[in-house]
Amino acid sequence: MSDGYFFEDLQVGMSASAGKTITEADILMFAAVSMDTNPVHLSAEAAAGTQFKERIAHGMLSAGLISAVLGTKMPGPGTIYMSQNLRFRAPVRIGDTVTATAEVTALDAAKKRATLKTTCSVGGKVVIEGEALVMPRSRS
Repeated sequence: MSDGYFFEDLQVGMSASAGKTITEADILMFAAVSMDTNPVHLSAEAAAGTQFKERIAHGMLSAGLISAVLGTKMPGPGTIYMSQNLRFRAPVRIGDTVTATAEVTALDAAKKRATLKTTCSVGGKVVIEGEALVMPRSRS
């Protein structure tokens, strides 16, 4: 975890990333917490009959890594997550390493809010893309 950035320290183009390898345990714990027990995530037999042919991770499990970047790296601790849009482009499988990245694209000095391009990728391929609006901590 970093100390993060105050709004006044952010600049368009700044970015930060965090990565995690998705495990069986991650999927089971996410299913328990979210109550999303869709068989495509939990049953190899059910998933075999889908276009993916095998179990895939919950999309929001990978998207949650964006929250980790925003809340622990940039802007960092104290940031309030205000909105997020997401486009799921490809599945994430058990054993995939997901890298979430947030890049500052706009700053609203009057409201002290930052807009960030958000992506999750596996092996350089974008699996989720979107945009977040946050309110970082401020010195004033």
